[in-house]
Amino acid sequence: MLITDEPVVIDRHEGPYGEVVLRRHGELLQIIANGCFLMDTSDGRSERLLVDAALSSLTDRSRPSVLIGGLGVGFSLARAAADRRWGPITVVEREPSVIAWHRSGPLAEVSAGALADPRTEVVEADLVKYVNETSATFDALCLDIDNGPDWTVSETNDSLYSPAGLASCARVLRPGGVLAVWSARPSAEFEETLGNAGFQQVRTEEIPVARGVPDVVHLAVRPG
Repeated sequence: MLITDEPVVIDRHEGPYGEVVLRRHGELLQIIANGCFLMDTSDGRSERLLVDAALSSLTDRSRPSVLIGGLGVGFSLARAAADRRWGPITVVEREPSVIAWHRSGPLAEVSAGALADPRTEVVEADLVKYVNETSATFDALCLDIDNGPDWTVSETNDSLYSPAGLASCARVLRPGGVLAVWSARPSAEFEETLGNAGFQQVRTEEIPVARGVPDVVHLAVRPG
């Protein structure tokens, strides 16, 4: 799609973690956090792969539950809700303005049906804190809160991709559960960290892009 016009700010909020902006650029909607481009509605292939690849790793269980870290533009949530094989769908999003854009704003065009699904629950919380404190467990954990483990949106997110953070991710996964992590580029170092943290069947699936390095989904299974 050729975009020739300038981005137009639709909404801007100073949230608990800094400035969050929703822009329209031609036909696209874009989310910017503290001046850092996060995502837009241009494609969504990699966000959909995030939940599809997790589900394909859970062939041994019926109606598995999924925790999606980050609401974003809603592609991952919409994909999960569109697949009746998923059971409960929990989304953790720390920015109240992002949730509002989905419930009653422009991003409702992506997620309205998914939010209305009785399987869906949206939790307003910081994911790092959530995985450390919740007593809930899930069959899959799909993370899309940063541009990848090597390019985090905030310094507090760095800990999530450390051995201690991955131990917290494993804690909320049931035995044999799958961790899926979206990234804007491959990371051999993160694959090694996953293995060192005790995850098994570590692999990476790539999504080719027109220019530059591919988007990827890192996948790993909790033993059990």
